[in-house]
Amino acid sequence: MKPLGNSFPALMGILNVTPDSFFDQGRWFDHSTAIQRGIQMSREGADWIDIGGESTRPGAEPVSEKEELRRVIPVITSLKLEVPTPLSIDTMKASVAEAAIKAGASLINDVSGFSNVEMCRVAADSELPICLMHMQGNPKTMQVNPVYPQGVVPFLLDWFKRGIDRLLASGIKEKNIILDPGMGFGKTVADNVEIVDNLHEMKAMGFPILLGFSRKSFLGKLINKRTLNLLPASLAVTTLAILAHIEMIRVHDVSEHRDVIDFMAHFKRQNNVVLPIDRSRN
Repeated sequence: MKPLGNSFPALMGILNVTPDSFFDQGRWFDHSTAIQRGIQMSREGADWIDIGGESTRPGAEPVSEKEELRRVIPVITSLKLEVPTPLSIDTMKASVAEAAIKAGASLINDVSGFSNVEMCRVAADSELPICLMHMQGNPKTMQVNPVYPQGVVPFLLDWFKRGIDRLLASGIKEKNIILDPGMGFGKTVADNVEIVDNLHEMKAMGFPILLGFSRKSFLGKLINKRTLNLLPASLAVTTLAILAHIEMIRVHDVSEHRDVIDFMAHFKRQNNVVLPIDRSRN
């Protein structure tokens, strides 16, 4: 497993075991297909595989605990036997997180920001890495006129601080906390651009940062492209993430993003250059 804090980001592959994801469109909904996709991502160089059974696209409807467990647990159980790549569970339900950990997951990715006390208990008891992500509202409402009067970055810095204090008070260890600004989760196009332009401020908090921007609609709105044509824009943001020393990126297209990371690492070694430019010192 690639350690967080490396010079280049760990690569987290997205494995949506859902019928309604915004990009995958149910391609990996069948268990056998999902398992094969996980094996493929491992071979392509994923450092993590993030498995989710409930879509969090804008407007998505929630699914029952029983259905989410049915979707993800067999996939986690099988992949744990098939690949060396560590597995992450993408869920807002404490019961699903707990079952996923028992099946072999070793990171909890909760897009609801660990707002549930029981989820915090599961995280504290497991002593696993967790991802604290910001979302305004819930998937069904998050893109309904999101507003941050003080600016999205000042808001996030304050939200992270309060969230970290809450997690520490619940028994979660500081070393296990990863921060995610939640790009596209209750953010306008301008908000997402502001986040990318101010990654150094989030880095200054001293915690690893995860970014999830892969093929999201704000990229298409910036360059007038559809989701299917947003791989180049996603790769461009990966380059910016490398230059900002971001610790982890979460993507759909593992092979292509692996190439970008490996090329940048090779370029740095061969040319003895310093990457990235640390704008926070300017």
